[in-house]
Amino acid sequence: MLDAQTIKTIKATLPLIQQTGPDLTAHFYNRMFTYNPQLKDIFNMSNQRNGNQREALFNAICAYAANVDNLGALGPAVEKIAQKHTSFAIRPDQYQIVGTHLLATIEEMLNPGNEVLEAWGKAYQVLAGVFIQREEEIYQYNEHQPGGWRGTRAFRITDIQSRSSVIKSFELQPADGLPVESYKPGQYIAVWLKETGFSNQEIRQYSLTRAADGKSYRIAVKYEPQGTVSSWLHHHAQEGDSLDLAPPAGDFFIQAQPDTPITLISAGVGQTPMLAMLHSLANKKHMAPVVWLHAAKNGEADAFSEEVTQIGGRLARFDKAIWFSQPGVGDRGLYQHLGHMRLQNVERLISAPGMQFYFCGPLGFMQSVAQQLGEMGVDSSCMHYEVFGPHKVLAETMS
Repeated sequence: MLDAQTIKTIKATLPLIQQTGPDLTAHFYNRMFTYNPQLKDIFNMSNQRNGNQREALFNAICAYAANVDNLGALGPAVEKIAQKHTSFAIRPDQYQIVGTHLLATIEEMLNPGNEVLEAWGKAYQVLAGVFIQREEEIYQYNEHQPGGWRGTRAFRITDIQSRSSVIKSFELQPADGLPVESYKPGQYIAVWLKETGFSNQEIRQYSLTRAADGKSYRIAVKYEPQGTVSSWLHHHAQEGDSLDLAPPAGDFFIQAQPDTPITLISAGVGQTPMLAMLHSLANKKHMAPVVWLHAAKNGEADAFSEEVTQIGGRLARFDKAIWFSQPGVGDRGLYQHLGHMRLQNVERLISAPGMQFYFCGPLGFMQSVAQQLGEMGVDSSCMHYEVFGPHKVLAETMS
């Protein structure tokens, strides 16, 4: 626990930290990678270049400082970050490296004096301890689950299928032929790659796209022209190739009682965690209404459409609606609505009392969905979402 003077010092210096903006975390990352370049094998360097990781870390630092006297308020954020850290196999000693460079950054940019540096040092050690403890719990949980493991495990690609003009699915089976750990529908798996031509080892998280079967995993990957891993998977990966996986992780997953109405909302590749949820609901013979709402550019970009129809047909009460923003000449009958998703078009389908809404897609899309749901009177406690990449809070990013 932190003493009263340390808490007071942290809160007093928070405005100074806030004034730096993400420049603080830009300095931090540049410093850390200069002194510890081996960490480039852990961090997503694409998120470094586009600034997303810097912004996410800066927001996390400010949130921690603002709640340094009430760490319980940070519980959901800690869980989300800890889950992601375990997919990177983060170790306790790496927290010490981060702490060293964070304090050095504060000193070099702000020169606040020893009292302030000591306070931030104490506060960082407390926060690091929270993460280390929670992450060790997750590591041990994964290790002792049937089919579970710690660290990474060798898998082989056993099937590759084109699902749309930009999305391919990959079937992954363990190289040792043994069972694999189960997972909650909505969680992701981390793919570790170090291929010839890569500057660094690359780690990416991809949603698991069907219900757990204890034998294999399936992911779906959208091709990104500048994406190191997605480019390799789309253009170079072949059946029989090996890659390493960390155990399933993530705090975004469906939790539904049999009588809970569910709406699954997505755009583009954001449908991947929704697919696992839909499969799981069908396997459990969910009796309450299930609604599938999806937005895509056109029929060529609408992945898994036949699978959604097939799985939805196993549910007692299933409805779906599709939006195409730029339909092609042959897309008639493949969509119900033109343009961007407008939930008022389907309000009659999604107005059941107690309905829970799960959504995923580009940030702007999710901001729009959250705003529309709010305007329809849906409480935020009924909204559950996943941001691919560094986390953002939708309420804080809506304009």
